[in-house]
Amino acid sequence: MFFFCRNAMECSKDKAREAIFYSYTKHINGFAANLNAAEAAQLARLPEVVSVFPNRAQQQLHTTRSWQFLGLSGPDGVSRGASWRKAKFGEGIIIGNIDTGVWPESESFRDHGLGSVPKNWKGTCEKGQDDKFHCNGKLIGARFFNKGYASGVGAPSDDPTFNSPRDNGGHGTHTLSTAAGAPSPGASVFGLGNGTATGGSPRARVAGYRVCFKPVNGSSCFEADILAAFDAAIHDGVHVLSVSLGGVGDRYDYFEDSIAIGSFHAVRHGITVVCSAGNSGPKPSKISNVAPWMFTVGASTMDRKFSSDVVFNGTKIKGESLSSNTLNQKTPYPMIDSTQAAAPGRSEDEAQLCLKGSLDPKKVHGKIVVCLRGDNARVAKGEVVHEAGGAGMVLANDASSGNEIISDPHVLPATHVGFHDGLLLFSYLKIDKAPVGMIEKPTTSVYTKPAPYMAAFSSQGPSPVNPEILKPDITAPGVGVIAAWTRATSPTELDNDKRRVAYNAISGTSMSCPHVAGIAGLIKALHPDWSPAAVRSALMTTAIEVDNKGQQILNSSFAAAGPFERGAGHVWPSRSFNPALVYDLSPDHYLEFLCALKYNASSMALFSGGGKAAYKCPESPPKLQDLNYPSITVLNLTSSGTTVKRTVKNVGWPGKFKAAVRDPPGVRVSVRPDVLLFAKKGEEKTFEVKFEVKNAKLAKDYSFGQLVWSNGKQFVKSPIVVQTKAA
Repeated sequence: MFFFCRNAMECSKDKAREAIFYSYTKHINGFAANLNAAEAAQLARLPEVVSVFPNRAQQQLHTTRSWQFLGLSGPDGVSRGASWRKAKFGEGIIIGNIDTGVWPESESFRDHGLGSVPKNWKGTCEKGQDDKFHCNGKLIGARFFNKGYASGVGAPSDDPTFNSPRDNGGHGTHTLSTAAGAPSPGASVFGLGNGTATGGSPRARVAGYRVCFKPVNGSSCFEADILAAFDAAIHDGVHVLSVSLGGVGDRYDYFEDSIAIGSFHAVRHGITVVCSAGNSGPKPSKISNVAPWMFTVGASTMDRKFSSDVVFNGTKIKGESLSSNTLNQKTPYPMIDSTQAAAPGRSEDEAQLCLKGSLDPKKVHGKIVVCLRGDNARVAKGEVVHEAGGAGMVLANDASSGNEIISDPHVLPATHVGFHDGLLLFSYLKIDKAPVGMIEKPTTSVYTKPAPYMAAFSSQGPSPVNPEILKPDITAPGVGVIAAWTRATSPTELDNDKRRVAYNAISGTSMSCPHVAGIAGLIKALHPDWSPAAVRSALMTTAIEVDNKGQQILNSSFAAAGPFERGAGHVWPSRSFNPALVYDLSPDHYLEFLCALKYNASSMALFSGGGKAAYKCPESPPKLQDLNYPSITVLNLTSSGTTVKRTVKNVGWPGKFKAAVRDPPGVRVSVRPDVLLFAKKGEEKTFEVKFEVKNAKLAKDYSFGQLVWSNGKQFVKSPIVVQTKAA
């Protein structure tokens, strides 16, 4: 149970004091304790207790090419222009990571040329029960938080590193090195994707906060531990936090969400908090981490593929793979649809998905088995085929996954193909009485087109909590990202896979999140006085909406991706360093936002800190749609129209900016004033945006547009989302 108090020391008494396993007294008033429902209810009635909620396990764990794709480095992984150097490669910045911990021996965390630990660092290096764990001038801090996990599952993990910050799963090492890993030449996955692995802020210092452990009954990351990590990171002095974990789009109020509460207090202390959007796409409104003070990141592709095509019946279809083993390329292999290879007592539906134990070894031995994507992990399907004696596997997408194909380090020769190509292959298997085929050896291809396009798995908006705030905010590379890996587990994380690698390629919004965290570190190095909101605004308003073919960014079905998929667009670092104008916000603005949601005084105390200086809501709080966000969302627009307000701050040279609008279909948008004159840096100007229904049929449901402020050289872009009431 969580208890949030006006004064944590006063309300943590009597029986609760004996049951406490965390006291959040550094920056968050509250504690976590083991109590039954009756005891919790009794404490909740105390006047000094402002909120109680359970310690849930709803939080889940959500490179050698990406920085070149984003315009920062050349083919050899080093800077090709002024942008990275101008931002000093993130020097002087400390980036924290709340995840599965860190593998300190990785080359990505060597401290060559960095010098001593910054004097403003207040953190520590906890070894726990791992005497070999160490920190240095790069990895300057590490902590672990497992009391909530132990309390939640009723028993300690079987992880031998349980009482240490050491990463035995790989996820935390991968994400932290993506954000700020040191340049490491010669990185690859089984010889593929060879290059220099580096983080976005390669000269930043890093700290790992371990809150996730081996899953027990599906539970791995507990809210109590996450909140403790936020409290510690604030105390330690990080500048940016990368948080690649979250729920699955469930509608939790902010005061029941440890990431929302912890990130608010981090932002209140000037820390930029970057979070993953989740991997529950392509279903709408499954996005997580949607609080307006968070920076929420979706996942898209980059211009690199690990090609491994499938050849059959004189036809070649495109596939991708990182398999370390390959088939004999001289002779084709017999092929079989997995539905035709169901084991006795197992259904065709189970066999179609290649679930554990669903395949008959007599039917698949020596053959290439074609499985359908869905339910179990992609690499787990390959393991099922391998254990049944199959020679190889082709993984075909279902309709919802479309053209999104992902390179995985399968345990056998295998490749992944898109939905339409899969239909072609299934048709051949059905018609031909003795089908044969071949999986080609994987190769690395770069400059592929179109790129980026949205990953099908990337969670989409609208926000299930507050659709008035567009989420995700932005998209970044999250498919086939190569970064550092733990030596404690295999690249597939399967128990029977005994391979070990220094670097691994994995996919998810977990990978796109640290890309943005690394870029945020560069911006903070350039502009140390900027607020978290200013950093986010700089990235959102300079994002790009077109791919490397000069066309609108697509989704995995190769249809135009909208703001609910890509947010403001694809991150483009160099533009964000000098955005001209920013939409700034202070902690009080977020508190006003919560007031507009009609949070009561107890709930507000979770965010304002309580005590004598407790925040009091204004009698007439601002409208939700008037929150000074870099995107503009209007809900339930009627024929009477509505007006929203925004304020921009000049962070560049004096000058004149003119507004240009791309109207959402069926809606007329006008801006007053439509010209803004700035005489000096730091000057702020407020404007109004008026919305009117022009064509009710065209405007029905959601429609999208854009507002752009320009001085003729720079463009400050805001996506517009309008929802109209049914005509």
